[in-house]
Amino acid sequence: MSAQPILLVEDNPDDEALTLRALKRNNIANEVIVARSGEEALEYLFAEDQTFEMVLLDMNLPLMNGLEVLRRLREHPRTRGLPVVMLTTSTEDEDVAASYKLGANSYVKKPVDFVEFVDAVRQVGAYWLVLNVGPGRGTP
Repeated sequence: MSAQPILLVEDNPDDEALTLRALKRNNIANEVIVARSGEEALEYLFAEDQTFEMVLLDMNLPLMNGLEVLRRLREHPRTRGLPVVMLTTSTEDEDVAASYKLGANSYVKKPVDFVEFVDAVRQVGAYWLVLNVGPGRGTP
């Protein structure tokens, strides 16, 4: 079974480039599809011919924030079990609590330092793409 793509939902071009660079540096082979708004993310997530391995979701997005994207995808039977990692600069207690209440699987603060960011992405990738056994990823 080939690896499914990762959906990166990020509106900041610098953070997008940094995340893509960190994924590449950590040899994460999954294709990465980038959505630059909440609406675009939902279009990808609800497309009939598209499935994802996981979603890296920023909190602060234009028009529809990450919490609203998360709420909508958890309401839909097809995306309810999809691993979602909130990857954001916010450390507000309310944002963390709301993310978990809405069904986020993990909440990771984006480190400012590039080396720390690369390490954080490595750990996220190692856990969600290698160690975690999700639906359809059990032993053959």
